Amino acid sequence: MPFYWICASAAEFESKPGINTVSSRNLQSIADLDPLKDPPQSLKTSASSATSNKIRYRSPSASELLESGLAPGLSGNHSPTSDSHQGLLSIDGGKMTAKRAIGRHESLADKIHRHRGILLVISIPIVLIGLVFLLMPGTSTNVSVIEGYTMKNRENSRGPKNYAVIFDAGSSGSRVHVYCFDQNLDLVPLENDLELFLQLKPGLSAYPNDPRESANSLVTLLDKAEASVPRELRPKTPVRVGATAGLRALGHKASENILQAVRELLKDRSRLKTEANAVTVLDGTQEGSYQWVTINYLLKTLGKPYSDTVGVVDLGGGSVQMAYAISEEEAATAPKPLEGEDSYVREMYLKGRKYFLYVHSYLHYGLLAARAEILKFSQDSTNNCIVTGYAGTYKYGGNVFKAAASPSGANLDECRRVVLNTLKVNDSLCTHMRCTFGGVWNGGGGGGQKNMFVASFFFDRAAEAGFVDPKQPVAEVRPIDFEKAASKACNMRMEEGKSKFPRVEEDNLPYLCLDLVYQYALLVDGFGLRASQTITLVKKVKYGDYAVEAAWPLGSAIEAVSSP
Repeated sequence: MPFYWICASAAEFESKPGINTVSSRNLQSIADLDPLKDPPQSLKTSASSATSNKIRYRSPSASELLESGLAPGLSGNHSPTSDSHQGLLSIDGGKMTAKRAIGRHESLADKIHRHRGILLVISIPIVLIGLVFLLMPGTSTNVSVIEGYTMKNRENSRGPKNYAVIFDAGSSGSRVHVYCFDQNLDLVPLENDLELFLQLKPGLSAYPNDPRESANSLVTLLDKAEASVPRELRPKTPVRVGATAGLRALGHKASENILQAVRELLKDRSRLKTEANAVTVLDGTQEGSYQWVTINYLLKTLGKPYSDTVGVVDLGGGSVQMAYAISEEEAATAPKPLEGEDSYVREMYLKGRKYFLYVHSYLHYGLLAARAEILKFSQDSTNNCIVTGYAGTYKYGGNVFKAAASPSGANLDECRRVVLNTLKVNDSLCTHMRCTFGGVWNGGGGGGQKNMFVASFFFDRAAEAGFVDPKQPVAEVRPIDFEKAASKACNMRMEEGKSKFPRVEEDNLPYLCLDLVYQYALLVDGFGLRASQTITLVKKVKYGDYAVEAAWPLGSAIEAVSSP
């Protein structure tokens, strides 16, 4: 910051009454006027003795300037016409005048001369502040630098490796995922894979009247998961238990008793970090959002425009979720949720970009729950969705349902009619412009829905039915492929089941026709996809040289290790 010396006539430099003077002997050099140095002792004394208790300023007299050598025009070291400094003094007609800097207009100089006292008082603190900023290292206010510095600090606040243990307590079984992240939140290998994944059956909801036994079903998974985390990192490793639709179906009291038993199990048996609300029933929007984050994280589409992301349909045992990014304009038109319902749109900030995520969870429309809903229509008779030759019962959510094939055998068209009744695909229920089923808003469609990744039971049944390779983690199919497989399943007899569908588990054979018809109707009649539209069935997503389970726990783990 430049220094401007403001000069005046000799008369102006003379002492005035009431102002303490400064002897020229104290002005030994230019350094004496340096604002960064301590003022002369005489100034300190005069300032402290002023009756107004304020420091006052005056200009030195001409004689003082001459004596100190600060008037270069009268010293032997400088020419009287020297212009090496703006505003140097010269003698003209016996009067001391201010020689204006070359190039300055008279009107500006007059203003400076008139307000010289005020400018002098103001300039001193400005000079000091300017020097402070000049002397401070790295004071650039460039936004990218600040953001980079902040991000670096955040990364350094985490350790070189960060683990997370996430339990997926679903209706069909319990699963545990263990992930390890580096400082940049990139997945790093756990021995020979990018995650530890273990599962067992049945799930927590299989013990509705015995909370302790329900919690104890997780012991084997918990011990193996904890053993995969280095001992010194266990107290810093978050553990979460997310129960989904199966536990929601039990009702608040039964599910809360089970969750409390799980909390006590973690407290008594584990050294992992259990945060507040670490053991909870996920609401549908959480589950759907985590699933969307998981798949887009693995595909490395997070941070890109919303139209470059992929949509997700996740068919679990008790519920089905649909999630995809929509435009800000479409989000603004979203219907207001009814009291007690989740909002249709969630705002998320991921990789420096804001997303508007349409997400909805359909409770009771997961594959196992849908079986129960479909069988309710035939409790007093046989059912056209059950494979020919089977007569038995189906248990779900603590209830038992009759499951008996029609004497004429299973029938695809009749089964689809029952399924559509279950889905409530009826325009009269739709109070919005566009709906899926059951009167639910469909999100409006758009670029974020053009690429659909369909997960969980969709992949499992397709692999069992034989139209995708179970050894491959990803497969491109069309909804009509489910209908073709359903036609084959609905036309077989139970005794033919193992020969025609050798990959299907024995317990699932009676419901294979029902499951495949339901999945086709859900995609086409429910979510409005074209029967010939290409969709991606996904079990795992390729991430570098690895394939990672495409499940919501990864999205939860990313949130857990990102939390302060």
